[in-house]
Amino acid sequence: MQGRPRGSSSSQLVPPYENPEAKLRYQVYSRLQSTSVAIGESFPIPEIVAVGGQSDGKSSLLEAFLGFRFNVREVEMGTRRPLIVQMYHDPTAHEPRCRLQDEDGEEYGPAIIPETAVADAIMQRTQDHLQKLGGATVSSKPVVMKVEYAYCPNLTIIDTPGFILKAKNGEADRTPEDILSMVKAQAQPAHRLILFLQQSSVEWASSLWLNVVQEVDPTFQRTVFVASKFDNRLKEFAERWEVDKYLAATGYLPPKVRPFFVALPKDRSIQSSAEWRRQMSEVDASIFHHLKDNVKGGYDEERFGSRIGFNNLKRFLEEELARRYREAAPNTLAVLQDRVESASKELIKAEGELRAAVDVAAMRAAAMRFAHGVASTVDVLLAGSTDPDPAVHGLTTEEERVASRLPLWPGTPGPVVPPNAGLKLFGGAAFERCLHEFQEAAHALQFPATVATDRVANLLLAYKGRSSFMASNRAAEDIARHMAREVLGPLLDTASARLTFVLRRVFEIAADQSAAQGNSRQTLRPYVAFHASLRSAHQSFLTKLEESTRAMLRQTLESATSEFAVNMLASIPDVYPEEQSEYSHGEEEEGEANGGVSGAGGEGGQAAPGHMHHPSRSAMTIPETPSPPPATAHAVMQPTSHGSHMAARLPHSSASALGLGPGRHIDNSPSKRAPKASRYLAEARNNTAIQNGESYEEVIRRAEKLFKRIRFSVAQQSAPTTLKSAFLDPLKTRLGLEVALEIFARTDADFMAMFTAAAALAALQTKRDNMHKRAESLVRLKNEFQELSRVL
Repeated sequence: MQGRPRGSSSSQLVPPYENPEAKLRYQVYSRLQSTSVAIGESFPIPEIVAVGGQSDGKSSLLEAFLGFRFNVREVEMGTRRPLIVQMYHDPTAHEPRCRLQDEDGEEYGPAIIPETAVADAIMQRTQDHLQKLGGATVSSKPVVMKVEYAYCPNLTIIDTPGFILKAKNGEADRTPEDILSMVKAQAQPAHRLILFLQQSSVEWASSLWLNVVQEVDPTFQRTVFVASKFDNRLKEFAERWEVDKYLAATGYLPPKVRPFFVALPKDRSIQSSAEWRRQMSEVDASIFHHLKDNVKGGYDEERFGSRIGFNNLKRFLEEELARRYREAAPNTLAVLQDRVESASKELIKAEGELRAAVDVAAMRAAAMRFAHGVASTVDVLLAGSTDPDPAVHGLTTEEERVASRLPLWPGTPGPVVPPNAGLKLFGGAAFERCLHEFQEAAHALQFPATVATDRVANLLLAYKGRSSFMASNRAAEDIARHMAREVLGPLLDTASARLTFVLRRVFEIAADQSAAQGNSRQTLRPYVAFHASLRSAHQSFLTKLEESTRAMLRQTLESATSEFAVNMLASIPDVYPEEQSEYSHGEEEEGEANGGVSGAGGEGGQAAPGHMHHPSRSAMTIPETPSPPPATAHAVMQPTSHGSHMAARLPHSSASALGLGPGRHIDNSPSKRAPKASRYLAEARNNTAIQNGESYEEVIRRAEKLFKRIRFSVAQQSAPTTLKSAFLDPLKTRLGLEVALEIFARTDADFMAMFTAAAALAALQTKRDNMHKRAESLVRLKNEFQELSRVL
């Protein structure tokens, strides 16, 4: 950084703070600095921040500015916080008065006596603060120390922990990186002057930390370079050109950058402050004497004289800070006025929130707005929304199953993988995917491999005793009804539980969204009891909804397996290829349960002419909305994306007979039914077979065929319709009303019980008090700056 030439070191100049205006300016800025630390504000006021390696002489330089020693080197080695040292030149203070600012206030504690105890006080405060942070290695919150002394300048320096390459014993391994990040953050603001120290024995080109400074100040416009321990380098200079080349830093730093060169006493045993100051003056004088008398030709005193010695560095920093204070005063006053207005508005708002906390009408209105916002957000999420982020709030199928703590779909041979199983979904999308998963699970259910002979015999003989006709059909229908209820019932219960979990998550997401975006979020945030009651009301509503849905699904299953419904399904002509094959050629061997279907001599799943390949029963599925293909003698199996197979596509007349699609009835007109004579003739053949021991196999075949049709009817038609109407319709029409009744249909005393928690009121009062304290401090600072502007 370029400084103003001031002639030789021996020139006697008037100190920059010897006039009342300069002193007032410095005091006001120091007050602003300490207040900003206390209230957590950040102002663009000129400041000096010292950075450098741990052994580059920062500690000794700070003691030189102070004019006395207090073992600051131990502070640098032990503390991991910035140290703001506010120096006040007080001619009456013949002994230094050092006071630390309260951690959470603007006031300063008592003077620390003797001054050598300052280091222990700073280290103890640092350790206590880091423990409160949970054992952190460093903290960016500074320690503020005010020093009044007759032998210190009016100067403020922010001393930072020295850079280190390796953590010392007992420290975390990440300590060097934490210090580096914290120091860079302290030096980053453009209003801060960077005082960068490096030992003179290290060339600028070999500096370990120069690149760190360049990251925050690429052109070095606000960086003051200081080569410390300059006396160690003097012995290397014999001629003038050597010393002038070194002092110019030619080829290492930009031409406009002019470093300072400083040396301080090395005797660490010095205890007397007066002796410390005397030796500092002697060291400065000895450096100039060496350059003039021990270097051939001397040195360029006109060019470099003002850059050598501690006194020149101190004077430069005082003048530079004073100049920056003058230039920053108008902008600082404008910033203060803006902050005062902002703090006043926040204080009015905090007081309003505190008054509203005991105002029943206001709390009811805020709570109603919040509850309505949650219900509206639930509707939006179920209708489909890309907000919030699915990566944060969405779940895959497996994550959803694990989070719901529900077992696998009962009766299925393994995990069910629906379409889009790997996508993170929520809301309406997750609801639809869960329905698809239920349908896939239903189609994976198999008719029991064996049915007790006694059960079949009891049915056959009982029905034959009443009527010899239709006995096997009646027995098959009863077995199919019983098996369908037995395997589909638990599946429907699981579907209801899974969908309830999806809807519970919808509420959780809606509540989070409303808390983050709603107009009442700040007013209601402290009231945990209200949010718990709102959550309980939603959970209670969903629990009742799940119970009613289970009842409706049981009724749906009863209807689908009633004698009338099963009789209607039994009257449909055989349309499944495997059924036709079983009745014409007998049962053939089944393929692997989860394997693909391919033709004997064809490709891509096409059967060879004259052959029908049967899909596995466990892999049989039917499209949700099949398109009617042209009539054909044989159906073609199509593989699905997840490895199972879709059922044979049905001819248009047969699909109509099955009643595909919601709201379609089974066409059981006489033209579609087999003539009674044919049916009775077939029944007579079946009953005759009783005597030949063939009825058991025949009844099981018929029961399995009816089971598949019942399964299709429930999984594809009635159950999805029931689940959607039982869950989604009430959420849209009744959720807001029922939650409102549970939350707001109370007496004022019961209602306010949710908002009178001591912790909530205490939080609001603390917030109001902090805002009041902040507003008062800012108003006081603004008035002081206005007074300063009138003086200037």
